[in-house]
Amino acid sequence: MKYTMKNHQKFTGSTAVGMVVGIAVGIGVAVVGNQLLMKPTANMSGMTDSISMKEDKKPLYWVAPMDANYRRDKPGQSPMGMDLIPFYADDGGGNGGPGTVRISPDVVNNLGVRTAVAKRQSMHSEIKTVGYVKYDEDKLLHIHPRVEGWIETLYVKAAGDPVKEGQPLYDIYSPALVNAQEEFVLALGRKNKRIIRAAEDRLTALQLPKSVIRQLKKTKQVKQTITVVAPQSGVVDNMNIREGVFVKPGNTVMSIGSLEQVWVEAEVFERQVFQVSAGLPVTMTLDFLPGKSWLGKVDYVYPTLNAKTRTVKLRLRFDNKSQELKPNMFAEVIIHTKSDGDALLVPREAIIRTGSVDRVVLALGEGRFKSIEVNVGRFDEKFAEIVYGLKEGESVVTSALFLLDSESSKTSDFNRMEEPRPDN
Repeated sequence: MKYTMKNHQKFTGSTAVGMVVGIAVGIGVAVVGNQLLMKPTANMSGMTDSISMKEDKKPLYWVAPMDANYRRDKPGQSPMGMDLIPFYADDGGGNGGPGTVRISPDVVNNLGVRTAVAKRQSMHSEIKTVGYVKYDEDKLLHIHPRVEGWIETLYVKAAGDPVKEGQPLYDIYSPALVNAQEEFVLALGRKNKRIIRAAEDRLTALQLPKSVIRQLKKTKQVKQTITVVAPQSGVVDNMNIREGVFVKPGNTVMSIGSLEQVWVEAEVFERQVFQVSAGLPVTMTLDFLPGKSWLGKVDYVYPTLNAKTRTVKLRLRFDNKSQELKPNMFAEVIIHTKSDGDALLVPREAIIRTGSVDRVVLALGEGRFKSIEVNVGRFDEKFAEIVYGLKEGESVVTSALFLLDSESSKTSDFNRMEEPRPDN
């Protein structure tokens, strides 16, 4: 290919055009760039303000949201893949005091930090426990013979059989009863009132039924076997005899328990004893009949503490007209304790319980938080009573509080700046 003057002129012309176009594009870019720098958009303005704010308030360090011990001196991610959270130095304003930490509002939202206001309201305390149904021991009778003898006939065959007052239980042959009847008949024949009274008193002491004594006065015929009747209505329990068995004083032949009312023995922990007193209402439910509840009351609080379980036994009383409640049934009970007026309450989840003190994380506003010590009183299902450490209307953190507490507690004095600590 030959290089001619014509080709030289063509190449030079195209190059010149390209240079002119390039210079024009460069000038345009420079002008647009200057306009952008001179007139930032709204988004760029927000970014500039954010960068300026972060330069004014430089974070002390970055920490993992789920592990307060994982810290870095620059942004990054935690081993779990979560963005590290910046913590800033406190400026000491707003009565924060030592231990006040601050995080940006965006991080507060990302962590899901929720707060609740301390309010004064009545506290409905309930104590949930379990117990076992028992006979009403005030109406539980044990049948003991007063004399030696043999059971000739047994009218009640098994434990659990119902009996009515005056119903025959068993026939007993006792030589002592036969001799006592003969002495009474002889006293009647002598017509000595003093001897007659003494002989009749002996028969009564040996539990001879009054009907038998009256019949003996009329017929003057001694009975070889005596029928023992039920002293009250109820059900038979603790059956210890059979026909032909020899019994003597001191043997418990059977027991009769009434089911018109029943006892339930329950236990409460040592720390709950002060809330319980006789007369408090109680609600009881049983697994065998879901959806039904019984209303009763605390009948007695036992005066001794079980040293092994650190519990105190309670006796609860319930009406049982339908006799659906059976002895030894397992029951769940709720004791409704009395409220002593209004109390300062916060949600239970706001309390951080340690071995020595109880704390809450106080929300100071504008992303500022501080751990403070509080004195906690009673608890119910939803709320905890604050005896000291908070004022009505103040906000406490109810979620993500352990991360905030771990950062604040390192430098916090746990005291309120504006409130003196009460003397103990």
